[in-house]
Amino acid sequence: MSFHSWLASSAPEAAIEIAPDAVSIAALGSRGSEAVIHAYGSAELPAGAVTPALVGHNIVDRGAVVQALRSACERAGHRPGRAGLVIPDVAARVALVRFDQIPSRRDDLDQLIQWQIKKSLPFSVEEASITHSPGVRAGTGGEFIVVAARRDVVAEYEDVCDEVGIHAGLVDLATLSVANLYLASGAPTGDWLIVHIRPEYTSIAIMRGNDVIFFRTRPEGEADAFTDLVHQTTMYYQDRLSGQGFGSVLVGGTGRTGADVEVARLDLETRLGTAVQPIDPTRLALLPDRLGSTAARATPLVGMLLRTRQEVGVA
Repeated sequence: MSFHSWLASSAPEAAIEIAPDAVSIAALGSRGSEAVIHAYGSAELPAGAVTPALVGHNIVDRGAVVQALRSACERAGHRPGRAGLVIPDVAARVALVRFDQIPSRRDDLDQLIQWQIKKSLPFSVEEASITHSPGVRAGTGGEFIVVAARRDVVAEYEDVCDEVGIHAGLVDLATLSVANLYLASGAPTGDWLIVHIRPEYTSIAIMRGNDVIFFRTRPEGEADAFTDLVHQTTMYYQDRLSGQGFGSVLVGGTGRTGADVEVARLDLETRLGTAVQPIDPTRLALLPDRLGSTAARATPLVGMLLRTRQEVGVA
């Protein structure tokens, strides 16, 4: 099993997302100098077939999920031998860890990160698949973005692909894949904010140039309302992250209803006093016209394909 997040050394043939409501697949080609999503397919899932969580079964109805992936491949007219796999944010824990002194040996750094992250995991670190990438540097120290998930949880998603004859060589989270869409095309200058709204959760990422400096996922059903989440994040940004304001604010996702994302966009504009832009999956890749209003579902897939296309090596 491979659970690599954020950067990859080679591009997969396609990207697959297994979400609670649907399974989707996209493949990237080119038209002249432009990237083009030349194959796309999606199939809905019955309620409860996928229930993402840090612990416990995520793929509850394996047969239904496998059939949905087969259907998505048929609708796309493409079944790759290898693919990147996007899974829900709530299936993993994302954390930022900071060290005053970064070990020079990779093994020492891995052990130090495991020791640091284990305090925040609801399961044993020995059961976890952990990956990390460097963030903001400060002298001899710096931050790392760390993604941890139970190996058996990630394996459930990978096994669905294996059943269809697809090897999931790269696994990443939905919102990190959205961020990758913008990193692939050149990160906005200064600090920028991503708000990614899904029916089951809302994730907020604050970026400083190419680096993640804040990440939080709020599962649907938690007490904090969206407005409270934004307020708490903004206060933390100003008080703890020396925030001087966002140069860009981006909001997108599928939401629970068709109006959720637009309501959130208008709310953010009012609260932050700045223009809020919709997340645009077409900024670097042309999408088939038939996607229409469902283009938002393809955004994490496009982000994974474009970012891995850059062939940036894992640190």
